[in-house]
Amino acid sequence: MKILTSREMKEVDRTAIEEIGIPGVGAHGERGIARRPGAQVALYETRGRGDRHRGGKGNNGGDGFVVARHLFNSGGRPEVLLLAAKEEVKGDAAVNLAVALKLGIPVREVLAAADWKKARVTVFHASVLVDALFGTGLLKPLDGLFALAVEDINRSAAFKLSVDIPSGLSADTFETIGPSVKADLTVTLAAPKIAHIFPPAADRVGELVVAPIGIPPFLLDKPELGLELVEEKTVRPFFGKRKKDTHKGSYGHLLIIAGSLGKTGAAVLAGRAALRSGAGLVTVATAQSALPIVARSMAELMTEPLAETRKSPSPERPCPGRRARQGKERPAPRAGLVHAPSTSSFVLGLLPQVKVPLVIDADGLNIIAAKPGVLGRLRAPAVLTPHPGEFARLVGRTTGEVLRHRLEITPEFAKRYGVIVVLKGHRTLIAGPDGRVFVNPTGNPGMATGGTGDVLGGTIGAQVVQEKDLVGAVLSAVYVHGLAGDIAAERLGEKSLTAGDIIRYLPPAMKALAGE
Repeated sequence: MKILTSREMKEVDRTAIEEIGIPGVGAHGERGIARRPGAQVALYETRGRGDRHRGGKGNNGGDGFVVARHLFNSGGRPEVLLLAAKEEVKGDAAVNLAVALKLGIPVREVLAAADWKKARVTVFHASVLVDALFGTGLLKPLDGLFALAVEDINRSAAFKLSVDIPSGLSADTFETIGPSVKADLTVTLAAPKIAHIFPPAADRVGELVVAPIGIPPFLLDKPELGLELVEEKTVRPFFGKRKKDTHKGSYGHLLIIAGSLGKTGAAVLAGRAALRSGAGLVTVATAQSALPIVARSMAELMTEPLAETRKSPSPERPCPGRRARQGKERPAPRAGLVHAPSTSSFVLGLLPQVKVPLVIDADGLNIIAAKPGVLGRLRAPAVLTPHPGEFARLVGRTTGEVLRHRLEITPEFAKRYGVIVVLKGHRTLIAGPDGRVFVNPTGNPGMATGGTGDVLGGTIGAQVVQEKDLVGAVLSAVYVHGLAGDIAAERLGEKSLTAGDIIRYLPPAMKALAGE
């Protein structure tokens, strides 16, 4: 599902109406595309809720008036507070206002703060408020009468339903630009916008419903619309049933390079997650002193000892690297490595020689942060899985800058170095070298605990060795990792969730995606 900016949504709407010929105003005084959501909003509002009042301005494309009309037709008693003069309402909104007035729906003009203070009793007595003050085109903070109205709407105990976007938010940014409605439910049109998806703006949206409004699907599938929300239907094919005539070699051999004495947990978690995610064979190459701990963690894991410096791998024993260079195993340099010069030399020397896909995480990223040019010398596709702090070191920015500008910085880095970047966090981003950016919807705050990134790395590695579609493998791994976390949080609670719990619930998550 594409995530659009307000400009992109307007262009899609214009193309549908002007170039394809979808009617602008239908027989019921509603636009063939942009007004039908008013009826859907009314349906969501009245389902099981009885008679309701309605507050808000109908200038949001007339949807507010459409809602009022459908509520009236279904036996409700809507009241409209119009924060403008009736003669100021133009276009389709004026058509729907005229219909509402002819039906006898009360429409009360509120032109100043003094008028609002008299009218707001309706807001506080309402059991449902429909917010149709502003749509997705807002660019500046609300002030004056509108800010006062939003403040009282938020103070009301009514159920709050916003049309398209909570008034006061700008559709094109996840930052809150000023006062805004805190909705319980938002019904948006055709596709979600940036403010619907990313916090802190998304925290004002409540439950999000995307209303289909008759836009032909090919208009939303254009490659220039590069931001996309990952849907279950997209990743489901990666969890289908296996063919009967297969063997362990059919599902890949993953080599995980990780761990040092005292930091074996990363290697163990990544290895266990990879096996649970379906990899046929998993070998963990780790510092010789750490190997017994890793070997005892799961009987199915194979291990390979590495010579070590300061109890971390060094280049003195590069056997696993040779196999990776020969294409026999797919390596995943991971966490728990000590930042010794010899360890850095080992990683930087290995990466350009590998001929199979790489997954680079944690200390592997910290090592290449000093020499990111090594990414330009890679001979195979690479997946980088940084958290914001690690990515900040890679791009030479602060963590705050990465978080504020992640929608620009992440695809820019991916394109520059020809890699896939998985920027971890709430609403994890997956950026490909072709400029596409995917947003993962699964996961929860309970996953903010040590080791979950190691589990993700193992899951990604396992999917990569099993699938030919590299981007699809990464998307499916990130999605199922978050889904396993959601199942774990539902059964155990967020506060007590650990990385091991995510591995525990990977099987039911994969079964759910397989339709079992």
